[in-house]
Amino acid sequence: MEKQEKEQLTPESKLELKTPKKKKEIDILDLPGVGAATAEKLKNFGFTTLMSIAVASPGQLMEVSGLTESAARKTIHFARNAMDMGFESGSDLLERRSKVHKINVGSESFNELMGGGFESGVITECFGEYGSGKTQIAHLLAVNVQKQIPGAEAVYIDTENTFRPERIIQLAEGAGMNPEKALKNVKVARAYNSDHQLLLAEKVEDMLKEDGGKIKVVIIDSLTSHFRAEFIGRGTLAERQQKLNKHMHTLLKIADVYNVLVYVTNQVMSKPDTFFGDPTQAIGGHVVAHSSAFRIYLRKGKKGSRVAKLVDSPNLPDGECNFMVETGGLRDL
Repeated sequence: MEKQEKEQLTPESKLELKTPKKKKEIDILDLPGVGAATAEKLKNFGFTTLMSIAVASPGQLMEVSGLTESAARKTIHFARNAMDMGFESGSDLLERRSKVHKINVGSESFNELMGGGFESGVITECFGEYGSGKTQIAHLLAVNVQKQIPGAEAVYIDTENTFRPERIIQLAEGAGMNPEKALKNVKVARAYNSDHQLLLAEKVEDMLKEDGGKIKVVIIDSLTSHFRAEFIGRGTLAERQQKLNKHMHTLLKIADVYNVLVYVTNQVMSKPDTFFGDPTQAIGGHVVAHSSAFRIYLRKGKKGSRVAKLVDSPNLPDGECNFMVETGGLRDL
């Protein structure tokens, strides 16, 4: 009987049997416990995709949508299953890393130190004393990303009033680019306190959802300036680190989910109990250190040069290089 039924199938129906049906795309409204009103609340607070819900915490969803804890957990669990967010093989990860882009800074020795340039998808931290070149590299990355990736844009969160449009023009001219166009593709925001800084970082995530993949570099210069000024004394240290940790996790998510290079500059302090070696230490402690994939210590060298030392990397050996900061960019010694 079954054989007869198979023989009676038309060529079109046989083709339908062979062709796998496309998986229905799941929308936020398909999530359990999410109706039209709840979906609208979620979208108003930036939860516009399944990925944004899958990587959220129950507390975040409860706060913005009014869901109960059990409903929030169920919603997140469903979104994670729909996104197939389980384990993947090393070969899959290697294939995904082929999409990583590296932004060079002009100096061949610096690029070599960084394994070809500053890598997207992670946070890179540069720390050092004033005048060591942290902000110069920030400006250079904002320009060079446009040269390497046509149509790319950079976001610059300025906490110390150090962004200079004139410097962007100089670097663009040095790279043979249109200065006006280069300047237009750098989106700048001034952060006036730590809360404003956190808010701007969240705003960047909204911009990334809407810009169609144009933003390739996010710069924060400097990361710890406001935190250092607002939280004074040992009594406020725990609160400061907790707030800073939240900020770093927002930046980590931005870097990983959208394959963006997040470059942060960091202030330093001098440890008075260090009798041997360099007493310079980065602000932010282990919270910043563990969140940054690449950590670069910048210091002044001889005859106006700068020294970059790679102190932490997941795949590159420690090393250092010397370079000069010039009007047109960085130059090898």
